[in-house]
Amino acid sequence: MKLVRYGAHGSEEPGLIDADGNIRALGEIIPELADEALSPDSLREIAGADHTLLPIVDGSPRIGACVGYVGNFVAVGLNYADHAAETGAAIPTEPILFNKAPSCIVGPYDDIVLPKGSVKTDWEVELAIVMGSRASYVDEADALDYVAGFCICHDVSERTFQIERGGQWMKGKGCPTFGPLGPWLVTADEIADLQKLDMWLDVNGERMQTGSTATMIFGVKHLVSYISQFMVLEAGDVITTGTPPGVGMGKKPQRFLKAGDVVALGIAGLGEQRSRVVAYRGS
Repeated sequence: MKLVRYGAHGSEEPGLIDADGNIRALGEIIPELADEALSPDSLREIAGADHTLLPIVDGSPRIGACVGYVGNFVAVGLNYADHAAETGAAIPTEPILFNKAPSCIVGPYDDIVLPKGSVKTDWEVELAIVMGSRASYVDEADALDYVAGFCICHDVSERTFQIERGGQWMKGKGCPTFGPLGPWLVTADEIADLQKLDMWLDVNGERMQTGSTATMIFGVKHLVSYISQFMVLEAGDVITTGTPPGVGMGKKPQRFLKAGDVVALGIAGLGEQRSRVVAYRGS
């Protein structure tokens, strides 16, 4: 299934993308695409419903982030061998983990706002995992049993904040609008092989990133299991799993986003995002 949240920011409602590309309202089955609604039982109920009887949503509503009420937004750094190579970093022996602020999450077509003082805002297309049930000390073989589905994450990053100002990476990762998610939450049955998904990102129509989840150092199952050894993952938590090569920081010369740029990105089977970059205008 392809699940979606639509409507004004803060007032999104749950929906489903039908075979004809229509949004079907899911409000009669679940109140929100979050928490227990992401559980295996809930997803089975949604899948088993007669989707042709669900109301079609009229018009072209705003598409919000594909999961609501995210408690933990965990990110994995340097998780693609070819991306590590472009940065000159050694291949990690264990996953590098950091946090993105849940408050940075926005919809897949919302504006990306350059933060105050930014000079090196960068792009990163990533596969994100959305948890469907509570996971603690999970075995790798069972990891996908705890996952609701997958989506695109644009891990927007301010490199000066992240790298040049000391401390942890999270400073450059959690600025407002730095976590577009969606357009869809896609359940695992729709994906033939999580570790063979093509990925791409364009800036102003110019291809910047071309990659595949095949070059991940630590795969999806390993990451869910590994992270669950250090924290409890709850339904609705998001794990974004790293980016392939082609980020602005790795270009020669380096390139970064500026107001007026348009960033488009996609992953096979998970849809596409498109965001306009705008200048910070105060709170």
